[in-house]
Amino acid sequence: MTSPTVQGPTYAEMRDPTLIPTSVRNRASAALAENELAPVNLFNINWKNTGAEVERIILPKELTGVQANIIVLSGRNFPSGSMKVGPAYTTLAEAEALDGLRPGDRSVIGPSTGNFGIGTAYVSALKGYPAIVVMPDTMSQERYERIRKYGGDLDLTPGTESDVILTLERTHNEYVSKPGKYVVLAQFELMPNYRFHRFVTGDAVEQAAADAGNGQVAAFVSAPGSAGTLAAGDHIKSRFKDARIVALEPRQCSTLFDGGQGQHRIEGIGDKMVTLIHNVYNTDLLMLINDEETVQGMEVAQSGSRVLVDRLGLDGRMAESLQGKFGPSCICNIVGAIKTAKYLQLGPNDNVVTIATDSYDRYPSVSAELFQRHGGRPDDVTLENWAKSVFLGASLGEIIDLNHPGQHDRLQEMKRSLWTRFGYTEEMIDSMASQRYWDEEYARIEEIDPAIAELRGPLI
Repeated sequence: MTSPTVQGPTYAEMRDPTLIPTSVRNRASAALAENELAPVNLFNINWKNTGAEVERIILPKELTGVQANIIVLSGRNFPSGSMKVGPAYTTLAEAEALDGLRPGDRSVIGPSTGNFGIGTAYVSALKGYPAIVVMPDTMSQERYERIRKYGGDLDLTPGTESDVILTLERTHNEYVSKPGKYVVLAQFELMPNYRFHRFVTGDAVEQAAADAGNGQVAAFVSAPGSAGTLAAGDHIKSRFKDARIVALEPRQCSTLFDGGQGQHRIEGIGDKMVTLIHNVYNTDLLMLINDEETVQGMEVAQSGSRVLVDRLGLDGRMAESLQGKFGPSCICNIVGAIKTAKYLQLGPNDNVVTIATDSYDRYPSVSAELFQRHGGRPDDVTLENWAKSVFLGASLGEIIDLNHPGQHDRLQEMKRSLWTRFGYTEEMIDSMASQRYWDEEYARIEEIDPAIAELRGPLI
């Protein structure tokens, strides 16, 4: 039976939560701590903890080894524990505001390798939709448990993170083909993901750097899974014309880099494809990161505080503040940011901004597997060696300048080859080679926000 929609924020309110009435913000802040499944938590979907300032970490130079400021936006305080809940919400909210979807009409489908699936299950629970998450069958157990906790069902496909193409095929064959039964939050191909990150995350990236160094963003770094986060780079380039946008891949699955098709351990990225929503012509550099180093770096942050203080010279409070903050993809982004600062020869006035998508709470099983590979928990000598090799030793190898002739066209052809298989026309995909396409999609927020506000009614 169809039910009324549940109130949620507009794009503008996610970008600037102070636009939300104080009474609503106060209830949302209380609910985040007291009742995770209260629908008012939708108003906590922002980078600012429902306040005025972004949550960020400026990493100590004793750890990064570079003069530039490495600034990390933290997505751990979003509802469900990851910023991926943002595009899950906007995709569902747009379907309600623009297409007439209502709770009780259809089930919600979320193709994912983890965090977006968790966000899909979470938002669906708050808005009153049954949810099914389609994902590979070898992701961390913590991710499956979180999805089930929010009432989502799992449709598991064979393989690992690198086999997400099988997840895509299952999604299109079983769910997209039945629009009367399912609404698919297709993160790899639908523009609400792009709009959220360009409008909301892009502004947060800019604000995170506003009082550091020269107040500008020299580079924005992100490892694409869906490539939604890279859309923040379009905002950054509109504000800082010389900024570089940097995409990262696992060395073990270097699809964009050189067509590599291997398996890897960095959950949430490296999905063997150029996604439909990746604006490839606005990405400047492509770098490879060793997957084992991301897990080692995660463990350094999690259990190496004493080593970081005694052997690398970090401030004690700073070292302790790193605990619980990072999963493997977060460390991947940090290492990529360090490589970027080295490659561009950035100085103390320059800012490199990146993203911590989630936090350690969904990766203890990944640590356990690391311990098995290395014969037990690492001692202080091992943690010191890992810290020095992963962070201070980030190399300048395995980097492609995508502005060299033919590189962007190569990625565009990879996109065309894949997505025509899923029903998109060559003409539509070719139009994505123009920045005009992306700007027009972005401008739709001007019509979408009033539609969301009208549907929900006044906030009290």
